[in-house]
Amino acid sequence: MSNSVLTRAVYIVDADTAVKQGLARLVDSAGLESRPCDSIDAFLGQAPGAHAACALLDVSDPRLREPALRSRVRAGAEAIPIIALSARDDPATRRTARELGAQAFFRKPVDAAALLDSIDWVMRAEAHVGAP
Repeated sequence: MSNSVLTRAVYIVDADTAVKQGLARLVDSAGLESRPCDSIDAFLGQAPGAHAACALLDVSDPRLREPALRSRVRAGAEAIPIIALSARDDPATRRTARELGAQAFFRKPVDAAALLDSIDWVMRAEAHVGAP
């Protein structure tokens, strides 16, 4: 695992191990570095460091109803972009994604090509934020 500036890491936060493993394989196959996290707390405990990064976050996690945790995730979204995932696609779930600062929302199962395009888009946008 490298911390070089060229590393493009994708944090994957999903309670479903099979989903997390499948997303990690997809991310790795695209030449990105997958960083699966066992929980939202584990994700929040990792600093993105000196590399481009984004997070795939399952917004169906019931703990996201806790205001304190939502605030921490929102603060994390200011550091790296979040792409929200959920098996549910209803107004409440989309509202949660927006409130967490997600830049994109995908309903599971996700279209692999569309997800990879979205990852590329958010990472490129993030790279230009601090550019002169």
